[in-house]
Amino acid sequence: MHTLAATALPELTVSRFLGTWEADPYALAFTVLLGALYAAGVVRLRRRGERWSAGRTAAFGVLGLGMIVIATMSALMVYSRVLFWPAAVQNIVLDLLAPLGLALGDPLTLASRALGETGRRRLDAAVGGRLVRFLTFPLVSSVAVLASELTIYFTPYFQTALRQDGVRQLMHLQLLLTGCLFVLPMLTRQELLPRWCSHPVRAVLVLFDGLFDSVPGIVVMTSGTLVAGHWYATHPRTWGPTLQRDQMIGGGLMVTIAELIGLPFLIAVFVEWWRAERSKTAELDERLDRELVPATDVPAPAEPSAPRPAGAPEPPAAGLVRPWWETEGGEVGQRVRRQTRG
Repeated sequence: MHTLAATALPELTVSRFLGTWEADPYALAFTVLLGALYAAGVVRLRRRGERWSAGRTAAFGVLGLGMIVIATMSALMVYSRVLFWPAAVQNIVLDLLAPLGLALGDPLTLASRALGETGRRRLDAAVGGRLVRFLTFPLVSSVAVLASELTIYFTPYFQTALRQDGVRQLMHLQLLLTGCLFVLPMLTRQELLPRWCSHPVRAVLVLFDGLFDSVPGIVVMTSGTLVAGHWYATHPRTWGPTLQRDQMIGGGLMVTIAELIGLPFLIAVFVEWWRAERSKTAELDERLDRELVPATDVPAPAEPSAPRPAGAPEPPAAGLVRPWWETEGGEVGQRVRRQTRG
């Protein structure tokens, strides 16, 4: 890795884009900490003889942590000082793509399983708190993402972040956290969402969120006011697009990336939906296997029973109890009764 001064950056080419890196100690420490905590949870489960999905681990490490590294230490970071479009891509990666990778790793479930009973109760209490439930409410989290992006680009926030490293670090953390507020509940813990937010509803919310995510890019692309125009004007280049053209490219990339991320996000929601249905089916099959069990000391009727109403189920034979679904009042029992009568 090597550092280049903003005033001496050469023209951005494909080879320079791939080979230019700048270490960010704060982002690196944050990434290493997240990776170490996740790895510790996986190791603890394995020592107890429990399994954890390698696919989830890869998603967390490669798509989640990897995107944080690329956004904060690659050419996107280095050239964001003289070009707007790398900064725009950097921010949208932190806001949308990295949270998706972290959520696919399902860190909350891993932490819940890896922690002891006391730690699990504390985690559940924190996750189920009013503040967290309010912030992860679908409408609130979607508006938070939109407001975060618009605040960055249409206030002095972004230009200040270009000048001051501490503000830049805060901006990156804000983008990552607001993105996680929407993505994590959709793909992990059901208790973070209202009861009405079933998997079909989540799929619809993800579709609408894709429209929300496109708004900042459209506004940036069509705005007649230059974003951080004073900063980029005082850091002139002899190469690359004009300032106005640079902003249009950045806004277009924001819209494109937001739409491209929407598809894998929607697929991930459908996969989680399929897993939930498969789990319900497995539970149903297990209970069907126990539909008839021997009954002990079943007393004989003292007198002939009253005539059975039309459509009523047959009475159980002596020595057997009725199938569980005929008396089960839950959702699973109702589903089985509908299937057997159909």
